[in-house]
Amino acid sequence: MFTFSVPNVPQIDASDVKKAIDATSDIVLLDVRTEQEFAKGSIAGSINLPVDKVQDTVEKVLADKNKTIYVYCLSGSRSVHAVAAMVALGYTNVYDMKSGLLAWRAKGYTTQ
Repeated sequence: MFTFSVPNVPQIDASDVKKAIDATSDIVLLDVRTEQEFAKGSIAGSINLPVDKVQDTVEKVLADKNKTIYVYCLSGSRSVHAVAAMVALGYTNVYDMKSGLLAWRAKGYTTQ
């Protein structure tokens, strides 16, 4: 039997992300889906950086490692790995949005 290791990373609920968006603009929303998925709809104001590019590119895209960053994908499976990579690179306030866009849409929140 195979077991897959899921990294233990800081997580946040979609409702808490929405509250943070409504309360402040001093956050970053990072969508780690493919460019094609991103083009079909995302949370307003999101930056797209596909998960396979996070390790090599995130420090160029998001230089401030202390900035609050909420990372999401469709279901949360890719974003958890992106957050783990970012934590390993020294990001201190990065969170995986649990269940990703599926949770966001289930709450009735809009996408662009």
